Amino acid sequence: MAERYIISIDQSTQGTKALLFDESGSLIKRTDKPHEQIVNEKGWVSHNPSEIYESVIEVVRMLTEDIDKSKVAGIGISNQRETSLAWDRVSGEPLGNAIVWQCARAASICERVERKGEAENIRRKTGMNLSPYFPASKIAWILENVEGAKEKAEKGEICHGTIDSWLVYKLTGGKAYKTDYSNASRTQLFNIFELKWDEEICELFGIDAKNMAEVCDSDSKFGETDFEGVLPAPVPIHGVLGDSHGSLFGQGCLTSGMTKATYGTGSSIMMNIGEKPVLSTHGVVTSLAWSMGGKVNYVLEGNLNYTGAVITWLKDDLNLIQSPGETTGLAKAAVKDDSLYLIPAFSGLGAPYWDSHAAAAIVGMTRTTGKAEIVRAGVECIAYQITDIVRAMSEDAGVKVGELRVDGGPTKNDYLMQFQSDIADATVQVPDSEELSGIGPAYAAGLRLGVWDESIFGKLKRVKYEPEMEIKVRDKKYAGWKAAVETVLTK
Repeated sequence: MAERYIISIDQSTQGTKALLFDESGSLIKRTDKPHEQIVNEKGWVSHNPSEIYESVIEVVRMLTEDIDKSKVAGIGISNQRETSLAWDRVSGEPLGNAIVWQCARAASICERVERKGEAENIRRKTGMNLSPYFPASKIAWILENVEGAKEKAEKGEICHGTIDSWLVYKLTGGKAYKTDYSNASRTQLFNIFELKWDEEICELFGIDAKNMAEVCDSDSKFGETDFEGVLPAPVPIHGVLGDSHGSLFGQGCLTSGMTKATYGTGSSIMMNIGEKPVLSTHGVVTSLAWSMGGKVNYVLEGNLNYTGAVITWLKDDLNLIQSPGETTGLAKAAVKDDSLYLIPAFSGLGAPYWDSHAAAAIVGMTRTTGKAEIVRAGVECIAYQITDIVRAMSEDAGVKVGELRVDGGPTKNDYLMQFQSDIADATVQVPDSEELSGIGPAYAAGLRLGVWDESIFGKLKRVKYEPEMEIKVRDKKYAGWKAAVETVLTK
């Protein structure tokens, strides 16, 4: 049989990547293109949807320059989650810029809904705390503030949703207006128990559920595309996943209890909890992992704002290091018995504390505290925060996490990985690829198209870190962390 390729589009907050996989599942080429971060005087964060679409076409053009394009068998897509936009259903023209997940301009809409006493009802249906972080209020903001949007909505001439549905619509020439279960579950408009758009919640936000995208299995056929003529003939889009869900799938976390942590600027920690949802009582959220072949899997998830960003702060603001690579040596050189903790609540604390008024602090300084100790505390706070969420998930799901699959740039730091294993009391597995969010939808597409079988999940080579710390030392260190966090909490 002739060689076949799978292309994966990883459309992220900072830019767009295209990844080319061969028939063995090996990543053989990657191309990138950044896009503009539009921030106005109010601090609103936006993206230009047309620029994003054009960047997709361009990275695929560059990706396929040196291959036989006729051998591309299928496409996978992963996307920055929660970023929301609207466009004209007929012309395909965007109605203004997309509202990025980081942007809180719709906070007043959430406050309005909360005053109606609906916050707990929304959480019980969607698995999520009411927040401007999610697309529900972002889409409502567009309908209320973008000229012509409300009128188009009333006539059924509008499409609105997340970046995946925009790309599917554009790539298929407007033939497909679809999203997958993973992205739908992050909108705060989708009933994760009944697996449909919740008309009552949509109405609370002034949204007509009939204008929402069709929700499809994550590995279903979303349509066909030739990338504006880049390919000689249209090929099927057969895998769509939100980026964190793509990472979970790419890591092979396919069964209940399997857990992954992505280390980036912030972090997403996800636990597959199987086919039955569990509403969290420990400060994390519940959503869908995916639906594959008609079978749904649920997840518990916690998100952190400052993990890798702490290292950036040490470098750019404190000038304690010149590059992230220096943190490993400094952490190992620090005084072993120093009891320093850094609480990175620069914009409050997220899961599992949810205290937006908490302030950052360095706690426990002694006369031996110096540069190395502060850097080590910055590295260790990443592991402590992730352990907080892993423990919360364990409580909710009733299972101990014995293994944590990790990805992202900071996983190159062997001190951090060993400390993560020690403080979480779990084996930490680091794969030999950083492209997990793009690997996930590629695997989904390739599996569905028969390019490979489930042995593909053994493709990644992994470095393993095992717990080495004595139990009493671990308990003392973690108790010190919890006590340090208590000093910054306001509620």
